[in-house]
Amino acid sequence: MTATSTPPLPYPALLAILVVLLAPFLIYFSTAQSIVSVWNQSETFAHGYIILPISLWLIWKRKAVIQRMTPQPYWPGLFALAACGFGWLLAELGDVQVVRQYMFVAMIPAIVIVVLGWQIAWALAFPLFFLLLAVPFGEIFIAPLIDFTADFTVIALQFTGIPVLRDGSSFSIPSGNWSVVEACSGVRYLISSITLGCLYAYLTYHSTWRRVWFILASIIVPIIANGLRAYMIVMLGHLSGMKLAVGVDHLIYGWIFFGIVMFFMFWLGSFWRDDQDRADDIPAALTSHSPASTSRLASASLVAILCLALWPAYAAYVSQLNLNQTAIHIDDLSVSWKESSPVTTWRPSFLPGSAVLDKSYLDGTQAVGVLINYYRNQNRDSAVISTLNEMVQDHDRNWLRTHSETHTVKLDGQSLTVRETYIKGSTESLLVWDWYWIDGQFTANKYVGKVLQTKAKFFLQGDDAASILIYAPYAEKPDEARKAMQQFMQAHVSSITKTLQANKK
Repeated sequence: MTATSTPPLPYPALLAILVVLLAPFLIYFSTAQSIVSVWNQSETFAHGYIILPISLWLIWKRKAVIQRMTPQPYWPGLFALAACGFGWLLAELGDVQVVRQYMFVAMIPAIVIVVLGWQIAWALAFPLFFLLLAVPFGEIFIAPLIDFTADFTVIALQFTGIPVLRDGSSFSIPSGNWSVVEACSGVRYLISSITLGCLYAYLTYHSTWRRVWFILASIIVPIIANGLRAYMIVMLGHLSGMKLAVGVDHLIYGWIFFGIVMFFMFWLGSFWRDDQDRADDIPAALTSHSPASTSRLASASLVAILCLALWPAYAAYVSQLNLNQTAIHIDDLSVSWKESSPVTTWRPSFLPGSAVLDKSYLDGTQAVGVLINYYRNQNRDSAVISTLNEMVQDHDRNWLRTHSETHTVKLDGQSLTVRETYIKGSTESLLVWDWYWIDGQFTANKYVGKVLQTKAKFFLQGDDAASILIYAPYAEKPDEARKAMQQFMQAHVSSITKTLQANKK
């Protein structure tokens, strides 16, 4: 039995469908704008511009299938659309940009389910899924990729017989010093490989397992390839007496090597291709219904638009009620140690807060610096947790963050978890403890902090929060600084807590 095309939809029905598909871009304009802004600012995510055109092209390739299916609004799909809206609302309150962006893009396939039905949505599953790759996501992998690349390079150098002295993500060999920074993490290669791998797997394979295996390969191969690239760069510099691969040229060598690896991966993948025409695999049952009436499609579109508009309206309402205009007095912090001159010139690169306490204290020979940034009525330019808040920026030539780890401080039988960061300058070394005060609680975990922040705003308890840094210099062993900071916290953690709580009331 051969399926035939369904009658074309009337123009009013097509207009209703077009309006509801464009509605998210208008209602969530600021979120859509934030995605494009990242594309403009970061070369890592510049590929986002081609995702939508590719997705539209993939949908066009399926037009023969769609023409033989009947649009039928699927009302249970509203639960998926509402879930996306609620997820966006929580991300908006917690200012988690990447989740907000994912929820926005996920609304598009949810709209297709509600208005056109789950059968058409399933037939367009990959083109709709492919839209998610437009979201600029991947910065969370930079730190582990840096660690892996440094580990791989050091092990490879040692296997080659070259002695290596390592300090975090930096290492020295007889010919010179090297450091694995963000640009060397390979996150660009990884994101490019995943995007190309997903598209290649869809177009080349029909078997689900072959697609899955190729996508997994597109994740694993660039990670290993980046380790090999870093090793190759260091060897080129070492063998040339630090004349080659020590400047911009090492980026060029890296992309050439990555291109060769990707070509080789796709070439191998072509031996297992089983692509076939998918236009004939739609059961006749899916084409046996008459198209929904124009009024049903228009009603589904209207309900979907109302569902979309609900969440930004509620977010504006909650934010307005959470505004706090009272004065902040964190200078009231009571400290028994003697105030002293700054212990160092280092300062982290943090978004500006509503109030700042930046002082150094001395107790005998032990010197400690304290930096408290208090945030209220937070926004994208002033947030306690942000990817823009950095201990040391990549381009800083005076300071280098070698590594960070979680550390537990014992204070009168209680435990305080902090992030312990090692920072090196040209003439001094620093140990830094930092953590957050959010919703009246201490935490060093950014994700827990975001949850606490979202909870506080959702229940109309304000968004007051603070980042707390305690730091101290050391000459040889970090235990010197750790001891000084331990004693300072032992004496003042209660005072810090009371001062922060007093400002929230």
